[in-house]
Amino acid sequence: MTTPSDTQSLILSRAASRPGNLALPLPEGLVGAAAKMVVGKMIARGWLEEIEANLRRGEPMWRETGDGHGTTLIATEAGLEAIGIEPLVASAVASTRKANPEPTQTRDDADTAKPGTIRTGTKQAQIIAMLQRPEGATVAEMVEATGWLAHTVRGSISGALKKKLGLPISAEKVEGRGTVYRHLAL
Repeated sequence: MTTPSDTQSLILSRAASRPGNLALPLPEGLVGAAAKMVVGKMIARGWLEEIEANLRRGEPMWRETGDGHGTTLIATEAGLEAIGIEPLVASAVASTRKANPEPTQTRDDADTAKPGTIRTGTKQAQIIAMLQRPEGATVAEMVEATGWLAHTVRGSISGALKKKLGLPISAEKVEGRGTVYRHLAL
């Protein structure tokens, strides 16, 4: 069996951690002819598969096929096995896309946050812990704790925490401290 190169391993490992095993976006700096060559070899080896992109879901496009349609890349079971992900796990991960078709969204569903999971030991979990403290946390404090930039912290609060995880977070101006964010326990 052929061993993936460092670049190919990076593409496959990132795909394994994304919903639906999406292989896009490719690593920074891998563009143009080099990207086409790497992806072409991976498709030929059966490690990546080109499928129709679901633009409504915001999937990134690999190439346009015309009429507003395009394709995206997903890691296959063989691709996940090539980087050491067990066959049973690989088949479960690879079939997730087919088993969970895009749900139709009703008007009531649109305002309801989708449930998510919080992994322990991550920077996101660290931010949540800071927000749960009685004194809350400022953006500057979260920047210092995570090493993220301020806009990344604010984006994480509004996008990942509020919208995706559905956490109730309040913001309040505190004299001498600035805007303090808190996670409101339900």
